[in-house]
Amino acid sequence: MSYSTFGRIFRFTTWGESHGPALGVVVDGCPPGIGLTAAEIQIALDKRKPGTSKFVTQRKEPDTVKILSGVFEDDRTEGLRTTGAPISLVIENVDQRSKDYSDIRDKYRPGHADFTYDAKYGFRDYRGGGRSSARETAVRVAAGVVAEKALAHVIGATPTIRACLVQMGRHEIDRQKFNWDEVNENPFFCPDADAAKLWAEKLDEARKSGSSMGAVIEIVASGVPAGLGAPVYAKLDSDLASAMMSINAAKGVEIGAGFEAAALSGEQNADEIRVRDGAPHFLSNKAGGILGGISSGQDIVVRVAIKPTSSILTPRKTITRDGTETDIQTKGRHDPCVGIRGVPVAEAMMALVLADHALMHRAQCG
Repeated sequence: MSYSTFGRIFRFTTWGESHGPALGVVVDGCPPGIGLTAAEIQIALDKRKPGTSKFVTQRKEPDTVKILSGVFEDDRTEGLRTTGAPISLVIENVDQRSKDYSDIRDKYRPGHADFTYDAKYGFRDYRGGGRSSARETAVRVAAGVVAEKALAHVIGATPTIRACLVQMGRHEIDRQKFNWDEVNENPFFCPDADAAKLWAEKLDEARKSGSSMGAVIEIVASGVPAGLGAPVYAKLDSDLASAMMSINAAKGVEIGAGFEAAALSGEQNADEIRVRDGAPHFLSNKAGGILGGISSGQDIVVRVAIKPTSSILTPRKTITRDGTETDIQTKGRHDPCVGIRGVPVAEAMMALVLADHALMHRAQCG
């Protein structure tokens, strides 16, 4: 089994390779009657596409999306509407340079999936990594737009799902300078203008030296109602952790206070509750908006640690397929910090999980 499908009721299946003719996703379980256009999806894809600055891969892909099925328009629908049938989305690859990988076809990149894919399948697509390439995440972003619309349709309100980089390498943002309005004003999706300037210097140094840097993405979903999730095997936080860990290069996930909670006392960690305007009001959010696997109505806060890009120009020790010890130096066009373009991907995965859980909640509780 290749396990290219995620979700229970709101399900999506991705297909395609980094250097194949196209990538695609089939979204199933979307309710009917929701307005959906390619132009809306394109807005999200443009945030993730390569070549937008010197700090990301220079592969020139327009990432133009086409809707092949699952929508319909006539004089009664007032624009394209979902039909309830599977929605198929496709993005063509137009700027592959497979020859860039000819030197490493028989070598394993340290820190990359080259070795494990070969161990599992007996061969691998060395052209950009095939399915292990972050190129696959483009269609997740497309599916995420459908998910956001489905989520709003089911809960009867439009939640806000936003993500940003809060750390690059060892350099964290200053939380006192956190400003969501700053996120789209720099090439790093950084909410701290001063941190963004420092990151530009540090990442430029890493890029020019043939190295790479890791990052931490923070995703916040506001306006999600209490009650989504299940107590044991379909916990909202466990599904979010699974979704985030499925993103290429993800190596760790935190919900709320995360690992910091281990150093807190019971008093410090408890999110005390009062009543404000006739509704429960939490005085803090160490739980990250999820208690017992079920949303509390607070902001859902998730952080994802992204490792440094494995494809680097600095020579590293490795072996060939036949077990010969050698060195490897990866040429081609690669992100010096893959976490940057991971920001819209993480947003999409949050939306996809929440849409699935909203539909599961409706199915059980009405």
